[in-house]
Parts: sequence; structure tokens; C-alpha cells
Amino acid sequence: MSPVVIISIAAFVAAAAMAAGILSMFKEFTKTKAEDRLDALAGTKSQDAEVSRGIMRQDFSSLGTGAVSALGKVFGGLGGWGTFLEQANSPIDMQTLVLLMVGCGLVGPVVGIVTNLPGPLLPLLAFLTGPLPLVWLVLRRKRRFAKFGKQIPDALGLIARALRSGHSLNAGLHMVAEEMAAPISVEFMRAYEEQNLGVPIEAALKSMLKRLPNLDLKFFVTAVSIQRQTGGDLAEIIDKICEVVRERFKILGMVQALTGEGRLSGAVLMALPIGLFIAVYFINRDYVMLLFATEFGKKMIGFAIVMQIFGAFVIKKIIDIKV
Repeated sequence: MSPVVIISIAAFVAAAAMAAGILSMFKEFTKTKAEDRLDALAGTKSQDAEVSRGIMRQDFSSLGTGAVSALGKVFGGLGGWGTFLEQANSPIDMQTLVLLMVGCGLVGPVVGIVTNLPGPLLPLLAFLTGPLPLVWLVLRRKRRFAKFGKQIPDALGLIARALRSGHSLNAGLHMVAEEMAAPISVEFMRAYEEQNLGVPIEAALKSMLKRLPNLDLKFFVTAVSIQRQTGGDLAEIIDKICEVVRERFKILGMVQALTGEGRLSGAVLMALPIGLFIAVYFINRDYVMLLFATEFGKKMIGFAIVMQIFGAFVIKKIIDIKV
């Protein structure tokens, strides 16, 4: 089969997969969310809670029909993907994510064939471009966790002031949901609605902790659980937790400043071999092709990849200081 036919088939499959993923994403943003808003306005259901529960149910066991359904049967044991999508507040479902990953995985080899890259690099390109949608969700989840962590001190302070003014803890949760921005408002509103529906407030807070595994939130949930059992001034306890959280943020800022040079050095050291390989490939291709043409060169490439991964792990361990 000629290279032109291979490129055409791969490009068609990649375009079809990405088009299907984008179309599914578009439908998610229009029809589904519009119906949820109408139901919320009609008072038949809570918009944020229903959307979150719908995302949580999306796992590999319910991906649709055809090839995607077969993939769901193979990976049916990975039930944590629904929780992952919920934590990232994903605008796409699992089926769309799989289609986008397949499309991106085919785009890399097509670009490699068009630019006349060596054959052994094509699987590497597929390995690099395929997980890009998943990497985007991981970064989205990380940003959401970080934003939630920054909002925790203000939320705890608001709850403590509400308790001192005579309000209940449930009312304090509602004040946080009404006064603060997402994501903390969405999560506290969900806990507030669960408590109104009869769920014990300790169980509602533990469910929120499961969705957002934050250490400062764990302090708050533990304090509420202990206070419910033994009694005590909850407002004072929350004030102490808030003070500890703010001090942790100060120390974390100092750590980030002191480890900035290490993080920059790690990024440069990780990118330098790859950039140097690309530069030499375009300057003197025959010189680089010796790595793929000889057995010793292939061993050198494998050893370099292993050492890159090991170096990234070591650098991360050095600069990752727990506070």
C-alpha cells in the first residue's frame, strides 16, 4: 500500500474521530445543559447536583455502542473515571474523551509521515499526542483543586462568623454557597441540598471531601464530626483551623519561591535533549539516523528515554516539599 493511501486513511479516521468528539461536546453544551436549566427553573431538579450526578455515572461501562462499547466492556473495572470527570468539572463525557484521544493519537503519526520523520518515531508521536485530551482534563482538575484550596480560608471564616451570629451550620453552608464563587459555592450548595433532603450533615460533608480531597477541608469535616459527638464551641474550632490554613499558605508560598530555581532547571534539563535531537535532525539528518539504523543506537535511545523518566522523577522528589 502506498504512503499516500496510508496518510489518507489515517487522516480520514483522525478527522472523523475528532469531529465525532467535537459534535458530542457541542451537544453536551447545548441540548443537555439547556434542558437542565429548564428543569431547574421549573423546580423539578437542581441543576448543579443533577449535572454532577450525571457526570459521576459516566464510566467505561456505559460508553455507548459499537467499538466504544467494546472498549467499555474491556475496561469496565475502571469505575473511578466518573469521579475523575466530576472532580475536573469536565464539559465532556467519557465517550467524547475516548473519541478525542483516538483522533489526537492518529494526528501525530499523520504529521510525522507528512514531515517525513523516521518510522520508529511515529508510534512515539502517537503516544505523545493521544493523551492530550486526558492531560487537559488532569490540568483542569488540578486548577480546580488549587482554586478550591485558596477559597477554603474565606469560606471557613464566613461559616465561623455565621455561627457566632446565631445561625446554624447548615445556614453557614448556604451562605458560602450564595456569597462565594465556584467551585466552592457549587460544592457547598450540593452539601446544603443533600442535608435538606435528609442526609446527615456529617455524611454530606464527607461526600464533599470525597469529591474534593483537600487536607484543609478534611480538618473542617473532622472538626464538625467530633463536635457533633462531643460538643464544644464550633466557631472557635473553625477559627483555629482557619488560622492554621492561612499559616500553611504562607509557608507554601515561601517554599514555592525557594524551589523556583529547581523547577526551572528541571524543565530546561527535560526539554534540552528533545530540542537538541530535533535541531540536529533538521541540520544533519544522516548523523541522527545512525541511532535508528544500528543496534547500539537503538539501545542508546532506549537508555536515554529511561534516564529522562528517572531524572524527572528525581527532580520532582527534590522540589516537591510537603507543607
